[in-house]
Amino acid sequence: MYAERASRLDGAVVWTRTAPTAPGPARPVLPDGCMDLLWTDGTLYVAGPDTRAHPPGETPAGADARYDGVRFAPGAAPALLGVPAHELRDQRVELAGLWPAARVRALAGRIGGAPDPAAALEDLALRHAADAPQPDPVLRAVARRLDAGATVAAAAEAAGLSARHLRRRSLAAFGYGPKTLARILRLQRALALVREGVPYAEAALAAGCADQAHLSREVRDLAGTTLGAYTASLSANSETPQPSGSSTTA
Repeated sequence: MYAERASRLDGAVVWTRTAPTAPGPARPVLPDGCMDLLWTDGTLYVAGPDTRAHPPGETPAGADARYDGVRFAPGAAPALLGVPAHELRDQRVELAGLWPAARVRALAGRIGGAPDPAAALEDLALRHAADAPQPDPVLRAVARRLDAGATVAAAAEAAGLSARHLRRRSLAAFGYGPKTLARILRLQRALALVREGVPYAEAALAAGCADQAHLSREVRDLAGTTLGAYTASLSANSETPQPSGSSTTA
């Protein structure tokens, strides 16, 4: 089961996932341009920005694994965490590896003792965001433009940045260059339409792909599957699809 809600932190989402008790692999976590702060099994983790599908592993029979998280909008997490996004690209790391271990133990104790770990995790993010530098507003605007379908060149021009300067700042904010972010956001737009039942060809064009074949290549490259297999997985698994970091820390 999966549930999410808008966070009080600008652009963030608070989510909870309970893993199935039956053994077997869950659906891979697809890249979405975001980073997550995660709580599971008494440990705080960070899910870095993914460039490919992240295999979530398996849940042992009889287990009742629960994952709580705060998913940050593209470009928002590095300022709060104090770590450039590219250092966490395609990784799941314990928060104690980024912040002082004693501090993280104290935070983990609060969350573990809270009646609602997801709400406690959100409070943690809100407190630390208040004391942290603000996310780069220029890069947040770039991400919004790319998510709306703008080209990288148009987003750079609107931001008043050269292509080289935009790429350098994007590595710290997003974990990769703006072209990769644009591809990931386009894929997410297309798959959202597919989940709504829009035919593949129409979804491809509406999302900004050249044609269905283009979308098929992007699904293989970024999601590690095919359009047909992705659609079949939706029928086999009725829970809401999870973006980056929201299935597991493994």
